[in-house]
Amino acid sequence: MKTLGIIGGLGPESTVDYYQRIIALYRQRTADGHYPEFIVVSVDLRKGLDFMDANDLSGTADYLLEAIGRVARAGADFAIISANTPRKLKRLALFGTRYTMQANFYPKVLAREGIDLLMPEREDQDYIHEKYFSELVPGKFLPETRAGLLTIVDRMKAQSDIDGVILAGTELPLILRGETHNGIPLLDTTKIHCEAVVAEMLT
Repeated sequence: MKTLGIIGGLGPESTVDYYQRIIALYRQRTADGHYPEFIVVSVDLRKGLDFMDANDLSGTADYLLEAIGRVARAGADFAIISANTPRKLKRLALFGTRYTMQANFYPKVLAREGIDLLMPEREDQDYIHEKYFSELVPGKFLPETRAGLLTIVDRMKAQSDIDGVILAGTELPLILRGETHNGIPLLDTTKIHCEAVVAEMLT
């Protein structure tokens, strides 16, 4: 069994969610009574946000690479931060932080797969970003915020006929639990990522 390194702290609640999901998936797949081995390094979310606010991509990369080096030195065979992988849908909305929704990484990568990626309107992006950091990251999951997020999903379905929504922020699946909303798939990237992690641990 491989030892996993997790770079956590980029949302403490999501780090706990990753931990619990990976253990549950591992135990389902092995059924031998063993538990997976982890090394967790928790980074300072505020430092990461400061790099992103300054558009300092090399600073962000250096900060995260230093954390990856720490888990490697502690004995991890491989490490994860986060990843977002959609299913075979062709017209997707992207929900995440403002940094994620306004970056060109997702549109470029998904366009190569023939996927049309749509962003929420600017005021909806502001709403998602503000709720993400003021409520979700500190662990507050309010029904009215869930309703507000689902209203954006419904509006994008009505206006742009989206096939699904990529929840490209690890706190989003914590408030938008469930596989679908009004028949629209909600792509829980934490779940997708954890499944890939357990498969790698067992190779």
